[in-house]
Amino acid sequence: MDIFPLDFRERAMLSALRDFLAFELSITSAVQDVAFPLRKAFDPSRQQYHATPLWQSVLEAVPDSPHKLLVITEHDLFIPVLTFVFGEAQLGGRAGIVSVCRLRETFYGLPANPELLFERLCKETVHELGHLYGLHHCYTPGCVMGPSTAVEGVDLKDMTFCPTCLASFVHARDDLAARLR
Repeated sequence: MDIFPLDFRERAMLSALRDFLAFELSITSAVQDVAFPLRKAFDPSRQQYHATPLWQSVLEAVPDSPHKLLVITEHDLFIPVLTFVFGEAQLGGRAGIVSVCRLRETFYGLPANPELLFERLCKETVHELGHLYGLHHCYTPGCVMGPSTAVEGVDLKDMTFCPTCLASFVHARDDLAARLR
């Protein structure tokens, strides 16, 4: 997997995220830099960025990459049918995005909490990776694939998959690894 920071400058947190993904999901990842055309994704009436064009930009930047591609951004994201999203990914596809904007305590007027931010980032990254590997939303209590419409929902999730989602994820991950060999 390749991680593309978009105005996310906390490299130590990205390194810790890479370690988490390697340990928890046996996914190796690398941080890559690309230029993002932010203007086409910005909606001035909402003061937010449309998530889809941002992750599509990474597909255009590295069209021949066989890896899963995940953008991590500081920007507040939306999709047209929702007020905001923590992330979005192609179901069974190659690219997705996670925003830390609303995962930060400071967004809600609270003191910064780097540990909580990292936990939330891990959860949302695993959630979007689940979508990239073909997983749908899950309604098993605590499963990281549960939908979240508020940060409190993110906090209620575990950091990994329920047993059913884990089995599906491992199958899809191993199938992709075998095809890349």
